[in-house]
Amino acid sequence: MSCPADATAVVEMRRRVGILVIATMLAVAGCGGGDGDAQMRLAEKRLSDKQQAFAEAQAELAGQIDAFCRSSVGYVTALDRYGDVLNETAPTVGDVKDAGADLAEPRADVIAAAEHLASAREGVATAEKELAEATAALASERAEASLSPVPSLSPSAASPSVVASVPSATVNRVKQADADFTAAQEGLTDQTPLRQASERFNAAAVALEMSWLRLLAEAGCLSEDQDRLARDYTLATQKSLAEAGYYEGKVDGVYGPTTVAAVQSLQKAHDLPETGTVDKATDAALQAELQAKGGAAADEAISSTAALQQTLKLTGFWTGPVDGIWTSELTEALKSFQKALGLEPTGTVDAATIAAVERAVAERSTPSPAPSASTGG
Repeated sequence: MSCPADATAVVEMRRRVGILVIATMLAVAGCGGGDGDAQMRLAEKRLSDKQQAFAEAQAELAGQIDAFCRSSVGYVTALDRYGDVLNETAPTVGDVKDAGADLAEPRADVIAAAEHLASAREGVATAEKELAEATAALASERAEASLSPVPSLSPSAASPSVVASVPSATVNRVKQADADFTAAQEGLTDQTPLRQASERFNAAAVALEMSWLRLLAEAGCLSEDQDRLARDYTLATQKSLAEAGYYEGKVDGVYGPTTVAAVQSLQKAHDLPETGTVDKATDAALQAELQAKGGAAADEAISSTAALQQTLKLTGFWTGPVDGIWTSELTEALKSFQKALGLEPTGTVDAATIAAVERAVAERSTPSPAPSASTGG
């Protein structure tokens, strides 16, 4: 027996209402989860964007560091024409009168590069902060959803290998030297005696070049050859100052406060500008003092260095020339020799090293005993 039409309609209506109620209940039950998923995806997307922004900021910083190193090394190369720290040159009368006008463009380039570098550093700092905030936001969303926490991120550890910040004292030294150099340029007129102009200009140029070399060395911008030349220059300066009685520190090739103070003492004794750097006038005064000692100090230095080179060559620790010139390579050879003898590798010829050298020379000079003749029966 079939159901009446109206009964069938009622059953169908009840079925549809039941489905609608169940669907509504499911939707209501899942409503919070849907919003949570959306918030989670939004937080994940924001974190991904901030990670990308941080990587781009790092790449920008690395590029700006490279640009700064290139422009600053170019500036120092131009400045060396007047300072003669790395390469011996002979500025002309025109150079002094023009007061290094050819330095204007490389100086502007390095200042612009420094500004771009500072901006890039700020960009990395901002990107790192925003990345940390995005990481914390996602961690909060996952905690509310009772999910496992976001793995901790360490943006700094992922940073590219870039130059460390240069100490503010080094930067300030460059700024002061730059101001002094500008003052020296502006102080030169057609009425300034040429010799006085040359000395004043060279003194300012050397001070500026040395301050820049210090900054570039600390920033890791110098090439191996440039770093070696600067170190050899300092080694030679320290040895000469020590021989003249102005320097009592370690001959280590580091142009630090002790070396600066020794140079200033020399300059004060000769009524020269106390810049703390060895310009041509200061070098002339130093050489004059060494010669005033009858040349004994200079000759003794050359002969003692040559003797050390010869000894190290005989013992297999030196392959360079025996020319009486102390270099950073000779210091390293001496350290290796000291280590082999069980001495502290100071890199200087101290009493213990002298005794060891004398023993080594004596051992090589002593002939081996002749074999005893056998007696027949």
